[in-house]
Formats: sequence, structure tokens, C-alpha cells
Amino acid sequence: MKFLPTSSILAIAATLATTTFGSIAAIQTAPISSVNLPATATLIAKGETSPLAKQLQGKPVVVDIYASWCPGCKNIAPTLSQLRQQYGTKANFVVFDVTDAKKTKASMKMSANLGLASFFDANKSQTSTVAIIDPATGKIIKQFRNNAEINEYSSVLDRAIVQGRGGDAMGHGDMMKKPDAMKK
Repeated sequence: MKFLPTSSILAIAATLATTTFGSIAAIQTAPISSVNLPATATLIAKGETSPLAKQLQGKPVVVDIYASWCPGCKNIAPTLSQLRQQYGTKANFVVFDVTDAKKTKASMKMSANLGLASFFDANKSQTSTVAIIDPATGKIIKQFRNNAEINEYSSVLDRAIVQGRGGDAMGHGDMMKKPDAMKK
């Protein structure tokens, strides 16, 4: 029996890790050292961000990377449902469904329309990931993975709402002030 040299095996593994398959689970099991990160991952790592789409402005954005086959997604589903009920008018909720190639493609298009393409590209293989994002800057306030603890999400969302991380109280104007305060 003839074996391939280690360098050939590593090259094949790197190619497989960066190739899009119908099953994203194949990408999740690839060692990080063998994965070539997309250019968008570099932008996130350097902290380069931009505001999200207009329809997401004014409220913190809760982004869920979901797949129907994902056990972690099923674990956090009740928590996310409670958050939607509790913060339905105070936060925007976005779900990127990566269950299969067709849904992933639709989610990719939606992410581009919402200004979340960099986030989606960097996290599409990380199902059961939930991030809370400041829409004014596009920065991730907090990111969770398979976390069903509603109190952890609530504390971040409450803080973001109070600090205006979805509105204009972060140095983006005075629109969060009450009308009487603006007259003084």
C-alpha cells in the first residue's frame, strides 16, 4: 500500500476545509490551522466595521446562525423565542438559515442586503452562534455559542438598549434625548 506524503494530505485537507459543500458540518470539523480565512474575516479581526442597513438602525440586532439539523440550535431555540417575546419591539432579530445550500445562498443574499455580509461569511459554519450587534457601527457587542442562558442575553440587550447601541445616544446625534431636554 502506498501512502501520500504529509504535505499532500495537509494540502488536500486545506482545500476541503475551504470548499463549500452541501454539508457545512464538514467545514466545522476542519482544524483551524488548515483553514484559509476569507478576506472578510480579516476585516472583522482588525475591527473594521460599518453601519448596518437602514431598516436595522435604532435597535440592537440579534443575529442567529441556524440549521435545522443542528443540536445546539434546537437547544437555544426556546431561549431565542423568549427573547423575541421579551424584546420584540426593542431589538431586531435576524436568522441566517444554513440548513442546506439553497437556504445558505438565500441567507448570504439577505446578509449582503442588511450590511451583515462580513459577519455571515465569518460565522456561517458556526451554527448555534448568536451575536448581538450595534447597528450604528456593525460591531459585535457580544457573541454566544450554544448558550441557552436567557439572563446572559438579557443583560447584554438591556445594557445595549440603555446605552443606545441601537439608537443615536452613542455619539451619533441627539435623537435619543427627550423633546424637553432638547429645548434647554
